[in-house]
Amino acid sequence: MSKRVLLTGISGFVGQHCAVELLKNGYTVRGSVRNLSKEQEVRKGIAKVIDAKNNLEFCELDLLSDKGWDKAMEGCDYVLHVASPFVIAEPKDENEMIKPAVEGTLRALKAAKKVGVKKVVLTSSTVAMAGDKKKNHLTQKSWTNAKTDKVSVYMKSKTLAERAAWDFYNNQTVGDKMELTVVNPGPIYGPTLTGNLTGASMSMIKDMITGKMPMQPNAHYVMSDVRDIAKIHVSAMENMKSNGERFIVTSEKTYSFVGVASILKENGFKKASPRKAPSFMVKFMSLFNREMKGMLPFVDAEVSADISQTKQVFDWKPLPFEKTVLDTAKSIQPLL
Repeated sequence: MSKRVLLTGISGFVGQHCAVELLKNGYTVRGSVRNLSKEQEVRKGIAKVIDAKNNLEFCELDLLSDKGWDKAMEGCDYVLHVASPFVIAEPKDENEMIKPAVEGTLRALKAAKKVGVKKVVLTSSTVAMAGDKKKNHLTQKSWTNAKTDKVSVYMKSKTLAERAAWDFYNNQTVGDKMELTVVNPGPIYGPTLTGNLTGASMSMIKDMITGKMPMQPNAHYVMSDVRDIAKIHVSAMENMKSNGERFIVTSEKTYSFVGVASILKENGFKKASPRKAPSFMVKFMSLFNREMKGMLPFVDAEVSADISQTKQVFDWKPLPFEKTVLDTAKSIQPLL
């Protein structure tokens, strides 16, 4: 009988790709959505890549409610906790983002522990590592200081949620330990399966190729391919060397958003504009625009990362970033 995995947030961009990777590797997937009305959209997206046969089922879970968590965990060997709120725009009340991130993580861990799940793989982010410094080289030991006002609410939510997970993990009684692995991606790109372009990365590429982004913010970051992230999540479940570790899953090199626009323009997406937006302009616009305010911590940032441990433990090599960008754009183009 195949092993069963509870995958929270299956309707999200990362969640869909994790489902595909799990199914490819012979697992049975129980995917959680906030509302079961999303089930058909997700099934259709996954069916483009793989026939799920009878190995895919759905359940309804809310990060802010205890309802259904114990039942959802029943019979599961592993949990991929991918669900977490993500919007670039700064919310009016920071708890709108922080509460579901932190409480949802603890709900998943407590319910998993209760039913005897072997291991939880948690999706965090490099924003939980990058801190408030504009120039930063990330390692497994890097942490963002959530107490400074120089970080966005999203950065704070991811940092506090990951900290809460490690506190839970480290406070378990010896001999009765549920394992934990954390995956830390950068900005995530890759092909859309469902055609839902509301996520930050998808809408950014869409705006670039339709000419709605005449200028790009001055930011240099390590980037991620959603297929790499899914692969590492699934590999981590049964890889003992990943127990109690966090893994940066990004490109080896740093890329700029201007560079992303250049790749698009050079490959036939004529409306993509590799012009750099003056940083003072982004800062000024952030006074009136919550999305721009959310971008502020990334403006003028230069973030690199050490991915040697991820490469070694998983015998992994990141997909070429140019391929990532073009696959994203090609998946979006027919939907415009």
